[in-house]
Amino acid sequence: MTHSPETAAQPLIIAVPSKGRLQDNTHDFFARAGLPVGRPGGARNYRGRLGRFAASEVEIAFLSASEIARELSTGQAHLGVTGLDLVHETISQPEELVHVVTPLGFGFADVVVAAPDAWIDVSTMADLVDVASHFRARNGGRLRVATKYVALTRTFFAQHGLSDYRIVESAGATEGAPAAGTAELVVDITTTGSTLAANNLKVLDDGVILKSQAHLVASLKAEWTPAQLAAARVILDRIAAEERARSHREIRALVQAPELTARTAAEQFGAVAPFGTQVGQPLLLHCPADRAADCATLLRDHGAPHVSITTLDYVFGTQNPLYEPLAARVGA
Repeated sequence: MTHSPETAAQPLIIAVPSKGRLQDNTHDFFARAGLPVGRPGGARNYRGRLGRFAASEVEIAFLSASEIARELSTGQAHLGVTGLDLVHETISQPEELVHVVTPLGFGFADVVVAAPDAWIDVSTMADLVDVASHFRARNGGRLRVATKYVALTRTFFAQHGLSDYRIVESAGATEGAPAAGTAELVVDITTTGSTLAANNLKVLDDGVILKSQAHLVASLKAEWTPAQLAAARVILDRIAAEERARSHREIRALVQAPELTARTAAEQFGAVAPFGTQVGQPLLLHCPADRAADCATLLRDHGAPHVSITTLDYVFGTQNPLYEPLAARVGA
């Protein structure tokens, strides 16, 4: 989005979770990229710093995960860390208002449809459609569904042709609604399913509405100035370099035919020789971490007396796979 003169000096605003495990994981995520989150005033301060950026360049806003999704949708924050479930629940037509930058590898949970264990003939959404129809014919009312995920529930149920129900918005523990007699089934978020099972509920076979995890999300409604885009580019470059390094290993060995060996390693294991090959010099490869040991075997088969495998801190490339799609979306 284009910017107005009064926004030219505003910092890039990054909204992060204000408490709990999501906050800890988010701080770890940025720290791995060499961008520690600072909160100078302690837990009561809802503004912070990122890495060595000045406060006038980048500002951290500590918010709840649901508030983060709303701030992104209105353009009050440029970047934010929140669950995909909240993006789709809180934001109408999210593909038009936000850009999902990258998954973060934590905060895994599923939004699911769960019915009582006692409903032994109900295991799919099609079964639930039949039950809802019979329930209305017998009782003159609709199935009650307890949930905090109203938008996701309505969309998912419509996709499965289920209309004989009514939402009972849940302010407390959703999974307890059937036992309390306030609902017949629930739509809830779960990580292991153990809490649902403890409340005598089962997830329907095709009842997973959304597999969620924490994502770094960018606002398409925010006004992006050149300075804010420049800060985002540095941040996303660091994040991409750390992600690339974490998924690869550096392999070093002295082989007689480095060009042939590098080509074979590329074909078999997806390895690359980022600094080229030269006879008489050690061959240095970057290889996907899960193939590194097999690649080491190949190098020994090609005459290497010793092979070392080491971890990497950062791997920067000419392209920025996280920034470039964002820049294209905001019209930079």
